[in-house]
Amino acid sequence: MTLSTQDFDFDLPEELIAQSPSKERLGSRLLQLDAQSGAYKDGYFPDLADQLVSGDVLVLNNTRVLPARLYGVKEDTGGHQEVLLLHNIEGDRWEVLMKPARRAKVGSTVDFGHGKLKATIVEELEHGGRIVEFSYQGIFMEILEELGEMPLPPYIKQHLDNPDRYQTVYAKENGSAAAPTAGLHFTRKFLDQLQEKGVKIAYLTLHVGLGTFRPVSVENIDDHHMHSEFYRLDEKNAALIQKAKEQGKRIIAVGTTSIRTLETIGTKHQGQVKAESGWTDIFIAPGYEFQLVDAFITNFHLPKSTLIMLVSAFAGRSHVLAAYEHAVQSGYRFFSFGDAMFIKGPQFNDPEISLEDKAAAQKRNQL
Repeated sequence: MTLSTQDFDFDLPEELIAQSPSKERLGSRLLQLDAQSGAYKDGYFPDLADQLVSGDVLVLNNTRVLPARLYGVKEDTGGHQEVLLLHNIEGDRWEVLMKPARRAKVGSTVDFGHGKLKATIVEELEHGGRIVEFSYQGIFMEILEELGEMPLPPYIKQHLDNPDRYQTVYAKENGSAAAPTAGLHFTRKFLDQLQEKGVKIAYLTLHVGLGTFRPVSVENIDDHHMHSEFYRLDEKNAALIQKAKEQGKRIIAVGTTSIRTLETIGTKHQGQVKAESGWTDIFIAPGYEFQLVDAFITNFHLPKSTLIMLVSAFAGRSHVLAAYEHAVQSGYRFFSFGDAMFIKGPQFNDPEISLEDKAAAQKRNQL
């Protein structure tokens, strides 16, 4: 049986899409799911402390969301132009999305902040994006902080009064177009409490691209291609994770971005953890065999998205869809500002997954 996009569909009332963060970071609900049995349990995010034991390694993505949405005017026509930074190519060259795209011609320049920042379009890309070269006086990131806005996901319609609520408390490395939202639930105090309990904290970086919001447009999931995202794991944190793995301790990823980074590295190095950086387009869907991750925290995802496919690869499609149905009926809040799940292993052989599915999953991620 070849899985299709429709196999990951479910009914989601629009009113369950969270438009604003919870009053307190720790105020979200937490649905606990056992990947082996499919059993689930309602609770609140601080209950996570009861599920973690001394020696567990919690892996956090310390990427920081750039104020990457800029509004300017074209120098030649005075027309308004919106620019969304995707990632830095080199120097002052960036890949961006521009709106309206039809007006964004190679050679034209957009002015932001009355000359504080200018972007000249140097290349048009196949998928509709552009490469621009910025010019300015001073420090680029300081100017961006002054002129840019936080690029909230397209399904969030309300204005965010406090932009810090779309950053994790441990955000450090500039570069994301979106937040690693599973980490938004943590406070510094809660992380300190976990460490006092003996839980170890490791950090990696994956800069989230806008591909995370794009729906799967093909029917057969084997035909879907992921956008590449930059990741980095340094020597110190790689050694911490590798040592825990050798000692039989659990590796618990915070968010699908941490999962994708860990599994990219584990796939490349036959289950070993090594320090490295690079670009990943790993696509984790049912049939994939996990290399490093033993449990994870994640938010509730979009129907028919690559993210619900990833969760289903770990916990089984029927288990995940049953838990999601319960979440909908129980009024859990979905997506970036929504509630969370804690999904614990061990990984199991899902009876729904055929040998053909496993072979397809392996072929998708051949490196």
